[in-house]
Amino acid sequence: MKLGSTAVVITSSSSSSVATLGFPKNYYNKPSWFGQLLKTNMFPHHFPILSSSSSSISTTTEDSNDAVAAAKPKQQHPWLIVGLGNPGKKYYSTRHNVGFQMVDALADAEGISISGVSFKALLGKGFIGNVPVMLAKPQTFMNASGESVGAIASYYKIPLKQVLLIYDDLDLPFAKLRLLPKGGHGGHNGMKSVINHFKGSRDFPRLRIGIGRPPGKMDTANFVLRPFTKQEHEELDFMFQQGTEAVRILLLEGVNKSATFVNSTKSMKQLG
Repeated sequence: MKLGSTAVVITSSSSSSVATLGFPKNYYNKPSWFGQLLKTNMFPHHFPILSSSSSSISTTTEDSNDAVAAAKPKQQHPWLIVGLGNPGKKYYSTRHNVGFQMVDALADAEGISISGVSFKALLGKGFIGNVPVMLAKPQTFMNASGESVGAIASYYKIPLKQVLLIYDDLDLPFAKLRLLPKGGHGGHNGMKSVINHFKGSRDFPRLRIGIGRPPGKMDTANFVLRPFTKQEHEELDFMFQQGTEAVRILLLEGVNKSATFVNSTKSMKQLG
């Protein structure tokens, strides 16, 4: 048996090789026994057999290194879950900040602290199930949200299919959810900014939260900055529970199952 840094070679025609491995010397003169051993799967597992008809077996350190590398799990990129809104207490309870509120509800449900500050955002890191996540609330003001979101996704090399944007939608009934795997900005300035910083790509999932249309002739800008009523807060709390479950399903089971769940949910008002 020849030992080296790159190879181990065992040859059936050498008596010293058999003796070195601990085989009885009288077996050396029985080539039929050795050949039969090769044909079966009884050879010591740390000397892999390349061919049952071959009388020599080789293994290299390169093969061993490849096997070790293959056994190592690939690094899992985290999901980036972003709620859009405006910073400051003045805006927190307004309709335009429902994305912030959804992310906060998700953080509370999953025990994730959003206490870090980086990339112009409040950040929290944790897990949903066994999936690593980053929760973010950009502090750039709504219309410049992409500055923060784009920087985070780029730095952590997060695939766009694993970036979930959560934001308010005027075109959905109040407290209604809608999950889509991709799409446009729908006139939402925060989404316009994000898409711009993703170099025009729209291929990322988004969870839209309905805030309804402004009553009468109320200006849209004033409406989205209007605070919720007490009754609306109760409906939102119910919706946040549904939204949290939708995010869990998205991360653990995929966008199709999550979309099916979202589309089948009813608001508290619909349930009576």
